[in-house]
Amino acid sequence: MQNARLADLRARAAEADRADPLRTARPLFHLPDSVIYLDGNSLGCLTYATRERLRAVIDEEWGEGLISSWNEAGWVDLPARVGARIAKLVGAEEGALVACDSTSVNLFKVLAAALALRPGRRVIVSERSNFPTDLYMAEGLAALLGQGHELCLADSAEEIPALVDGDTAVLMLTQVNYRTGALHDMAALSKLAQDRGALALWDLAHSAGALPVDLAGDGADFAIGCGYKYLNGGPGAPAFLYVAPRHQDAARQPLSGWFGHAAPFAFETGYTPARGVSRFLTGTPAILGLSSLDAALGAFEGIEMAALRAKSMALTDFFVEAVETLCEGHGLTLASPREASRRGSQISFHHAKAYGLCQALIAAGVVGDFRAPDILRFGFAPLYNSFADAIGAAEIMAALLASGRHEDEAFQRRNTVT
Repeated sequence: MQNARLADLRARAAEADRADPLRTARPLFHLPDSVIYLDGNSLGCLTYATRERLRAVIDEEWGEGLISSWNEAGWVDLPARVGARIAKLVGAEEGALVACDSTSVNLFKVLAAALALRPGRRVIVSERSNFPTDLYMAEGLAALLGQGHELCLADSAEEIPALVDGDTAVLMLTQVNYRTGALHDMAALSKLAQDRGALALWDLAHSAGALPVDLAGDGADFAIGCGYKYLNGGPGAPAFLYVAPRHQDAARQPLSGWFGHAAPFAFETGYTPARGVSRFLTGTPAILGLSSLDAALGAFEGIEMAALRAKSMALTDFFVEAVETLCEGHGLTLASPREASRRGSQISFHHAKAYGLCQALIAAGVVGDFRAPDILRFGFAPLYNSFADAIGAAEIMAALLASGRHEDEAFQRRNTVT
């Protein structure tokens, strides 16, 4: 019976890959042989275009052009140019998004600006399950301001509406939960915050490049996002930030560096902020990182985000079915929402031996990751992941669980990065 079910899953995977409208995107990526890579929600794969672009930037623009490349190669405009490409993927208005710094630094900047726009309010509302850096930055900023600001955390999504009240300055949420993949309704929660006099700040780290996002249409006030996950910009690639046009004239960011100045090369003593979202730049742009991200974004050219989302939902549904069919009775419990419309492009499972199983999977060529205390996480990047990846990963996981090899001592030693 199990053999028949496996044969059916394999046949369906093959048929789905043949019919995949995005199948032409996979060859754009360097995918190592004998590896099923399901960790695009942590670090996206290298594109061949990025490799060539970085060679050109290093050998020609930096190597030969030297400092003239700030003008001649357009280095100085990269934050805005890369930001404009990302803006198309996340539904941002023209001139509302720039690529720069890290998600943590960008969060500090936009959260400080948002709090200053609501001077009579002192509460930041978020979720206890939000990504830790978001909570750490909010805690640090509240302490730095020293004006009675506090972070109030919901223990579930259902608790959020009750916590947003007349004292709330900012509702700060991540659109897709990093542990479970649960997806928030950006439009509804942004409206909730604004109807109660607060501002809505969104972290798009696990949604940008993985599903359609509509910052303008959904009424977001501020947003940040990551450049190295589904956008494939490379390890530590610059992040991005969004400021709704209605706030750009009044918003002030705290890190008033020279690239956020109205005339950086006038070298004036006093600080005058640039117009628009450019005032949220700080120091000299990271040209190698921005160039890598710029090249990687080319993989999205001609891709309809609705088609990307449809494949993501089908892939993750299929993976859940394959794992639950082949791994039945081995202690895996779905941690992600079962309905595809309620999650991002990842699937998470609880397992009592999750860390060891994750390490055993990696050793067997299936790369996902572990999140404490007991979550196995698999990120599906629709541009390069296939249905064959999904069934192949499920088969290998089933074999490991049946053999018990994931309990070997070698797989229990904790790495610094999990």
